[in-house]
Amino acid sequence: MHVSVYDDKLQASSAAAADGAERIRQAIAARGQANIVVATGASQFDLCEQLALQADLNWNRVSIFHLDEYCGLPISHPASFRLYLWERFVRRLPVPPAAFYPLNGEGDAAAECERVGAIIRQHPVDVAFVGIGENGHLAFNDPPADFHVEAPYHVVQLDEDCRRQQYDEGWFASLEQVPRQALSMSIRQIMTSRAIICTVPDERKARAVAAALQGPVSPEVPASILQTHEQATVYLDQPAASLLTGGDGVMRRNDAAASPAPPRTAEPTPVDHSTVR
Repeated sequence: MHVSVYDDKLQASSAAAADGAERIRQAIAARGQANIVVATGASQFDLCEQLALQADLNWNRVSIFHLDEYCGLPISHPASFRLYLWERFVRRLPVPPAAFYPLNGEGDAAAECERVGAIIRQHPVDVAFVGIGENGHLAFNDPPADFHVEAPYHVVQLDEDCRRQQYDEGWFASLEQVPRQALSMSIRQIMTSRAIICTVPDERKARAVAAALQGPVSPEVPASILQTHEQATVYLDQPAASLLTGGDGVMRRNDAAASPAPPRTAEPTPVDHSTVR
């Protein structure tokens, strides 16, 4: 795992997008196609925008998966991650992708996990773009996360901290409206990705970032599993990195220009509900 810290969240997201785009280009050059996972949520606004703007990237050779979706939430709801990905990423690409495989949580969630799971098994992931939740979750794998589920997707229970984060970010009008279950990519599936790019901005994530990156690897901090992935790169802004201690592979932005990183391979302030729509 490699950690880079930038002055602000736009710089961090831009660097993450450039890193991911280069890895996608390399995958296309090597195998004629690429498969990626794109995260959602307020922390990924800038990343999605910057990734869609990457030049000379043959998107019609890229298949797109996503991490998670609420159970029982219609695509018309502002918090729907299918809607998020379509509006903030897929429709902004200069050409259509090879395929887009959204998760539909409105019907039989277990069956949907099996359906999309069967597809992703045939599409090994080249780059997974992820974030870290305020409770340390990775995708919707809240603590204590199951590190051993082999299915690519599974149905999970959302804990109180996770649900409150969704409410505080402005996705729902009340805490009670936040669903209690979701479809989530499993930890083991995320870790099969050839590269993982994790973008985490904002001070409200600082405690989770410190626990995930410098604490023990534990299901109690699901994102801590990223420490074990050789091609995981974490992009932070200064506020998100504020509780990290020195060393442990942390590269500050001013050092990054002078020091070579290994093969490369963010969450904003609470969002006003009107901006989510």
